[in-house]
Amino acid sequence: MGSNIALKEDDIKGVKMAAKISIPVLRIDAREKAGGWTHYIADYEFDNLQHGRFLRSERARAKIIEIRKPDFPEGYYYIDASDIPPGGKNNIQMIKDDWRVFADGDVRYIGETIALILGPEKQIVLDLLNQIEVVYEDLVPSFTFQDALSCKGGAIHGTDNIFAEFLLNIGDVDNAFPGAVRVVEGVYETGFQEHLYMETQGIVATWEDEKITLYASSQCPFYIRKSVAGTLGVPLGDIRVKQAATGGAFGGKEHFPDVIATPLAVAVNKIKKPVAMIFDRIEDISFTCKRHPGRISIKTGLDRDNNIVAMEIDTLVNGGAYESSTPIVLQRAIIHGLGVYRIPNARIHGRAVATNTFPSDAYRGFGAPQGLFAIEMHMSHIADEIGMPVSQFKRKHFIKTGDITITNAKMHDDVKLPGMLAKIEEMSDYSEKVKKYEDDPLRGIGLSFVNHGGGFTGNGEQAVIKGVVKMKRLEDGKAGLYVSVVEMGQGLQTALRKIASKELELDYLDIVYDNPDTDIVPDSGPTCASRSTMVVGFLVQECAKKLKIKWDEGVGAEAEHVYTHPEEFVWEQETLQGDAYPSYGWGVNVVEVELDPFTYEVKTTGVWAVWDVGVTIDETIMQGQSSGGVIQALGYASIEKCELKNGAFMQRTMADYTIPTSLDFPEVHTVFIDNPYKYGPSGAKGAGELVFDAAPPAYAEAVQNAIGKRIYEIPVTPEMIMEALR
Repeated sequence: MGSNIALKEDDIKGVKMAAKISIPVLRIDAREKAGGWTHYIADYEFDNLQHGRFLRSERARAKIIEIRKPDFPEGYYYIDASDIPPGGKNNIQMIKDDWRVFADGDVRYIGETIALILGPEKQIVLDLLNQIEVVYEDLVPSFTFQDALSCKGGAIHGTDNIFAEFLLNIGDVDNAFPGAVRVVEGVYETGFQEHLYMETQGIVATWEDEKITLYASSQCPFYIRKSVAGTLGVPLGDIRVKQAATGGAFGGKEHFPDVIATPLAVAVNKIKKPVAMIFDRIEDISFTCKRHPGRISIKTGLDRDNNIVAMEIDTLVNGGAYESSTPIVLQRAIIHGLGVYRIPNARIHGRAVATNTFPSDAYRGFGAPQGLFAIEMHMSHIADEIGMPVSQFKRKHFIKTGDITITNAKMHDDVKLPGMLAKIEEMSDYSEKVKKYEDDPLRGIGLSFVNHGGGFTGNGEQAVIKGVVKMKRLEDGKAGLYVSVVEMGQGLQTALRKIASKELELDYLDIVYDNPDTDIVPDSGPTCASRSTMVVGFLVQECAKKLKIKWDEGVGAEAEHVYTHPEEFVWEQETLQGDAYPSYGWGVNVVEVELDPFTYEVKTTGVWAVWDVGVTIDETIMQGQSSGGVIQALGYASIEKCELKNGAFMQRTMADYTIPTSLDFPEVHTVFIDNPYKYGPSGAKGAGELVFDAAPPAYAEAVQNAIGKRIYEIPVTPEMIMEALR
């Protein structure tokens, strides 16, 4: 069967990475995915497969009084907390283990798993599910920040509904504010966002070789292994996870697969038959984690020369009913709370609250988009207040190399923001358009600046993850690469092959890198936090160097490389002080819009992006990351409305929850600048999340310039614009 891909076979044969690593090559998975030949989890076939469906809570907060079940035919099963084996526990081991495998005695959000119904025929399983009646005693739920902080109906978590609380200080805020001659305040809100990956959630759990094996569409196979082992009370080695080809994730398959895997594992442990759980689209939208909603209040004091002398920020994020990764999301939100600006006196108070909503979890950016949207819009509002051009005011406060960050560390990066601003001015004609649109009530243009820390916050890489990479010389002059990070559409299988082949002086097609299997690969950490290329890629580079030295030992020669934290980066986890990240990616976006005066719909007429990601491992892959990240972010800023009604998501289908198509936004004009990071492979830094961060504030600022009214929340819908103008 032929291929329509433009690159020819000659373009990929004999390609060695001795040349600049940014030169594009044909993606290793391009033909199979474009041709529809890739097997995803729903395509797998198993003998004697059982089909599972969850019995879910229909109440946001209630006691379970009784569960009335029909008689189950032979070969059909009802699995709940009572089926967890002795020594196991009804908790899912994530960062904390408060999220229950099965609700037992009460429910805390709509959609919480009460039981698993399974059997060989899907329709019979559905019929049984529909006959089950759960009798509840309703309790008073909390849905909003106000509900949670007032402990409406009693605390859901602890005594105060606070999952986590942090305080960051730089300088002396209390003494700086009295000297301010002007104070500007604003409250900025962001909502839920649905991941809407192309492939829905799916896992198949099996009994193979006297152990439980899970085939998973996920980002973190070792996370699944840990969670399942904890639930069953067995050693980690008794659980095997095989990564299936994964059709998108964006953070939605980081922790949530654990919520599916643990009840499936309990079932397989009992019946010793394979069980599949493949979500349909409505189930996936209705009953999976979303981006954390945020409400961020900012107060800023200025001196007579319009310099910022003090800033105080209060950050709230809605964690939902269970904690999951919420405290770490909050940490990243507040650490990025000052954005790209040097503020001499600042205080950021962050709280993550518990509510009776579906638990929030990882989403591309992991808290940074919420914090960066707030600070970027606030800076534009200050500029408006004092009558200074936004670009001039923001540039005036850029952080520089050696400046002190909100965590009281020096900025190690070579900060190239002034040059990036000059480049995007050249690309977009931003300043001229600002003047041109001043008297045009229908057109506007916005500008945003962001940074994003690469890798886990603080000591996560050295104290928690401790990533390991292995390589081995194989037959026919090839090399095997063994890592736990996964391909989920971002091009990782190509990028890591290029990194390894550059050091080994091999064709990148001669690097064998399969989907991870926890019985075969070492734990090099999860696929998240903008770490896969920067952190794991560096481990691959250093491991390949070791294998190169041992290459002449012949087939079977092996090398291993373990993460070692650079000594110049110091972090104190208890106080959140020091180098929060060893390096940052940097970005500048410009968005241009036009308003329809009759429908209040906004048409985006131009998008420009300049990124500092160190060195691009593959220019084409990074162009794709930029375009995909920016368009996804523009959806978050404009049309992706996700609302709650009595604790349930109102948007349940792709007709209700709309995301951008190729027709909704213009081409993203992208430029990358070289700024090598010495602990990244060939100088590369993290990029996967950075490309999402800048578009929402740039879009919102463009709209506010078009309508002449300040924007404080996203998504900026036609209804919001209509209300502002009226």
